[in-house]
Amino acid sequence: MVGAAAPEDVHPQKAFGWAARDTSGVLSPFNFSRRATGDLDVTFKVLYVGICHSDLHFIKNEWGSSDFIDASYPAVPGHEVVGVVTEVGKKVQKLKVGEKVGVGCIVGSCRSCDNCGKNLENYCTKMLLTYGSTYYDGTPTYGGYSDIMVVDEHFAVRIPDNMALDVTAPLLCAGITVYSPLRHFELDKPGLHIGVVGLGGLGHMAVKFAKAFGAKVTVISTSPNKKDQALNLLRADSFLISSDPQQIQEGAGTMDGIIDTVSAKHPLIQLIGLLKTEGRLVMVGAPVKPLELPVLPLLLGRKMVAGSGIGGVKETQEMIDFAAKHDIKADIELIPMDYVNTAMERVQKADVRYRFVIDIGNTLKPT
Repeated sequence: MVGAAAPEDVHPQKAFGWAARDTSGVLSPFNFSRRATGDLDVTFKVLYVGICHSDLHFIKNEWGSSDFIDASYPAVPGHEVVGVVTEVGKKVQKLKVGEKVGVGCIVGSCRSCDNCGKNLENYCTKMLLTYGSTYYDGTPTYGGYSDIMVVDEHFAVRIPDNMALDVTAPLLCAGITVYSPLRHFELDKPGLHIGVVGLGGLGHMAVKFAKAFGAKVTVISTSPNKKDQALNLLRADSFLISSDPQQIQEGAGTMDGIIDTVSAKHPLIQLIGLLKTEGRLVMVGAPVKPLELPVLPLLLGRKMVAGSGIGGVKETQEMIDFAAKHDIKADIELIPMDYVNTAMERVQKADVRYRFVIDIGNTLKPT
């Protein structure tokens, strides 16, 4: 294990970012280093990075440590990372210097298990997260709240020239997290009725992808004030208040599938009631506290409750290319680096429409 040297001296490439030092989650400037560009590596200048709710969980250590997550500090979050390639290894074939590039939630996997063989690196038991993992050389992985990144070319995706990087960054997590279940559970067919629970970073992307697939989309929310956004801004077909028994009753048995993006504890029984026979409720949010699952409503309609987490690299590239073709982009609030702690407080309150993106290229200033 490498650990004796200071973070800025471990590797040859000097790097600068912002990191949390303890469970307060407060981020502050951090000097560290990145590895040299290996034969199969791509080094890129980070220009934008999205703020995901997972970043907040991570810097506050709300998930603790597990087989996948190392909750040690300093912690540099950020897994919706986009920029421009500055150097490639001599064996790299996927990208060239000057091309747009993106990195999502993972930077490593075993590349040999059944999941990896099926392009499902995101379900590999040896998956390495973009932050919060220990890399093969024994050093911690640091995320995209930083000026540069180095990544194995396999885990990088090419961003088409016609896509603006700031509004593309959130697709690397929020986008693929909803695109993957829509595709896998065959909720991507024209004419289906899809419900989307929650209208935040994930939810607004779910509406956009479902509409692009040709579905009828109903936004399901606890907040009546989201109705105008859902119908007029995002062009959803209808809006339903989940706490209104009459609206729930009127919508019962009408939906082919529901994408549930909520990351807080909430009841599922109303959502299950909205599904048609053999309908699918897919959970993509990650509540810290367990949810209650009523089984009888599942039995009475042969309904399914499933989970889905991000997507593999191949599918992520497919999602990016689909977004480029259909002009799908995130609705963002672009912020400077020094606003990040205030932004985190607002993420905690769900006070953002719909994704914060940090302008790394113009506002991250080394100290």
